[in-house]
Amino acid sequence: MEALGINPGFLLVQIVNLIIAYVVIAKWIVGPIMGMIESRRQTISQGLDDARIAAEARANAEKEAQKIVAEAQAKAGQVVRDSTERAEAAAREVKAAADAEAAKAAEKKLAEVEEERSRILGDIRGQVAALAIAATQKLVGEALDEKRQHTLLDEFFSGVKAGKVVVLEGTSASGQSAEVTSALPLTSEEQDSVKKDVLAKAGAAAVSFRVDPSILGGLVIKVGDKVLDGSVSGKLEGLRSNLR
Repeated sequence: MEALGINPGFLLVQIVNLIIAYVVIAKWIVGPIMGMIESRRQTISQGLDDARIAAEARANAEKEAQKIVAEAQAKAGQVVRDSTERAEAAAREVKAAADAEAAKAAEKKLAEVEEERSRILGDIRGQVAALAIAATQKLVGEALDEKRQHTLLDEFFSGVKAGKVVVLEGTSASGQSAEVTSALPLTSEEQDSVKKDVLAKAGAAAVSFRVDPSILGGLVIKVGDKVLDGSVSGKLEGLRSNLR
């Protein structure tokens, strides 16, 4: 080895120094550094895990918060809808009650007007009878049988002769109900006679009465879909048609 320029003693010393340096470095330098690195790695890994867990917890919290908000909004919307429906129902009830009250008041007022109208027309009937008798007597120039004249006028306005409804004679009609129209209000006795005859001949279950001065006299009776016109205006119209 000396021929090669290598000093064995020095080489041995160098080898021993390297071994000692390696042991020292491995034990007191590399080991602690590796431990520190491992500890740092574990710390970073733990931090990453903690960050992941925190992120998941935050995401879950946000989802739960969104769910709570959505449920709250849905409940609030339902409450608003229910309140609106109750308010609308209450408004409809109030309007219906007001409409019913107004209709009732209008019906009452109409009945009062109709009653007053019938009363006035009834008074007019008496006045017409008196004027007609007076005019006839003046025209004839002598006193007439007033009782007979009243009977004729009653027959003229009521359409009833000898207890029979003239317009029903020789005709046939049937229906569930009948409506009798007169020019002036009929007396209760006249209504009873008309009702009895209509029920007997037309088979109606109900009879109603109305007043229409435009028919002038006599009766117009509607039974079902059939109209029996025994009014003075109807007869005048028939005469006009025949004269054309």
